[in-house]
Amino acid sequence: MCNFLKCICTIFLLGLLACKTDDKSIKVNETIEFKEKKQVVYQVFTRLFGNMNTTNKPWGTIEENGVGKFNDFTNKALTEIKDLGVTYIWYTGVPHHDVITDYSQYGISQDDPDIVKGRAGSPYAVKDYYNVNPDLAENPSERLQEFKALVERTHNAGLKLLIDIVPNHVARNYEGKSTPKGFEPFGASDDTTKEYSRDNDFYYIPDASFNVPQWQDGYLPLGGEYHEMADGRFTEVPAKWTGNGSRLAQPNMNDWYETVKINYGVRPDGSYDFDRLPDNFDNEDYEEHYQFWSGKNVPNSWVKFKDIALFWLEMGVDGFRFDMAEMVPVEFWSYMNSHIKMKSPNAFLLAEVYNPYLYRDYIHKGKMDYLYDKVEMYDSLKHIMQGHGWTDHIPVVKNGTKDIEHHLLHFLENHDEQRIASPAFVGDAQKGKPAMVVSATMTTSPTMIYFGQEVGEPGAEDAGFGKPTRTSIFDYIGVPHHQRWVNNKQFDGGQLSKEEGELRDFYKRLLNFTIKSDALMGEYQDIHYFNKENSDNYNHRVFSYVRSSENEKLIIVSNFDAGVVHQFQLKIPHEVIEKWNLDNQEYKITDVLYGSENIMKVENGVGEIGVQLKSLESYIFKIVD
Repeated sequence: MCNFLKCICTIFLLGLLACKTDDKSIKVNETIEFKEKKQVVYQVFTRLFGNMNTTNKPWGTIEENGVGKFNDFTNKALTEIKDLGVTYIWYTGVPHHDVITDYSQYGISQDDPDIVKGRAGSPYAVKDYYNVNPDLAENPSERLQEFKALVERTHNAGLKLLIDIVPNHVARNYEGKSTPKGFEPFGASDDTTKEYSRDNDFYYIPDASFNVPQWQDGYLPLGGEYHEMADGRFTEVPAKWTGNGSRLAQPNMNDWYETVKINYGVRPDGSYDFDRLPDNFDNEDYEEHYQFWSGKNVPNSWVKFKDIALFWLEMGVDGFRFDMAEMVPVEFWSYMNSHIKMKSPNAFLLAEVYNPYLYRDYIHKGKMDYLYDKVEMYDSLKHIMQGHGWTDHIPVVKNGTKDIEHHLLHFLENHDEQRIASPAFVGDAQKGKPAMVVSATMTTSPTMIYFGQEVGEPGAEDAGFGKPTRTSIFDYIGVPHHQRWVNNKQFDGGQLSKEEGELRDFYKRLLNFTIKSDALMGEYQDIHYFNKENSDNYNHRVFSYVRSSENEKLIIVSNFDAGVVHQFQLKIPHEVIEKWNLDNQEYKITDVLYGSENIMKVENGVGEIGVQLKSLESYIFKIVD
């Protein structure tokens, strides 16, 4: 969510890679094997998925531009998503956040455009954690029941599901009207005369009232369209700290002004007002972490978020994606996640963390299952896809995180990032294919794709608050390429172009292979540098490695060049041949993606495969028994 933090981390990594690019001695050879198979997460922006309206008026209303519903996820739609090779679906934007649409007839208070981003609102400005976005329901008064029905349909389709929890901040006008009896909404018992008190849920600016940001560069809420509440005022006395940490009563318009920061017992000077984890507690399991916190007096906000998580688990949610987790103390995550795991040991816990120095703390101390591999892998692949970087970077990154590679989820798109097909990224969805093969097959970690990625959605719409390159999460909008796959809710791709259909077929072949493969949960070894040194015509726009288990041996090679054919003899090093117990003879190999056959000849303990890689082509060769 925080683009500033992402940029800082990206700059750090690129500097690190520049220092390591010439290291040709890197060898990565892990021997850990996991019994389970790879997982694939399909992130879908729930509000946009089933919307077939093609008007796409900037700042359009719900009536003008339309909106998707929970009910659009029919049995057919969910079956098609599962058949794409998906195991988890992340329904983004489910908790009740601020929206401009008037639902007052259902007892829902109206939200002020002066503190709402876009017309449909940010999914990360949650207004009520015990209910769901009324936009998503056919009958807003029954919206929670409609979500429960979606949970049941999702499970019946053989999928598990995640929703968001946003721990660092809530909507500036948080109400929590649906909070169950016996529980309290955030801020209900705060002492607002104090800037900080450990058991206050928010930080305050005593003796100051909140002021709406000074709008700049021609920006106006709702694009300047008249709204009776868009008057440049919002009553908040005293003012609260803003979600990104601004302590100004009038935050900047580039601050997260629509949100307020949660107090986790971190004093304004940055010191902690709670128990710290003992030294050498990193590798203790979640049960030990749970026992550590049992009986301890923790800040009120910790208990509130724990209760929220348990509420959604009870409803059937299978896990969570935690927004900007690194902005919250790791001790809270130890507390939160150990409670989650005690209730649901198999809960899937995915966190947005961008600082590589924090990865291990949030995995080991915070008991996160998975973190975004944004700075370590995504940024490197994006650089290579754009033609600026060398594939030599990839083994460097892989080697640097080999101890935690299973915990670093790979992606090429999500709601925060530019669409691959956007001109600001690479302008051609086909250029994502080799990077997708690497993302999906290089490690044992889960893979994530964003809805529409599989058909080349470019995110070209000027939606209003959301601008082109990313599909807007703030506006009512249609998603054209995805809509062609939805095909008037037949979910059969009936309107896709030939190229779009072939791209989706590629994703389907790749993802379905990954969730069934033993080798992808087994060993990895780099053969890239070996080939750079020993194979003519192999260069830094090609990448190769091997994956193996007891039952499956894979040789993976990708061409990142558009419009260039690479032809060479791919060589498999002696140590791999020896480990695989292969003799000096010819072996039949088959590409698992499209079924083409080839021969690997082993001579003097080294394997050799004649490879011709077309533009942006990859092979995943499997040795045939």
